[in-house]
Amino acid sequence: MLSDHNEQKSPKRRFLLILGVTAFTALIVFGLMVIFWDRMLPNIPQTQKTLYGAIIIIYAFIRFARVFRKERDEE
Repeated sequence: MLSDHNEQKSPKRRFLLILGVTAFTALIVFGLMVIFWDRMLPNIPQTQKTLYGAIIIIYAFIRFARVFRKERDEE
């Protein structure tokens, strides 16, 4: 069982992992920008901006968790 973790990932799986981490980072940054950057969505009240940003961040974590769940299912 320990040897399973030592095997190299295929190029496809490695690419999808990098893509997943990049998407996670981009969504987190976008969610934080919506919450804290005043020039982004200037006509929307702060409470709605906070809620929208929080939803984006929660979606990022769900997506990130699915990347690792998919990898386990493939093995």
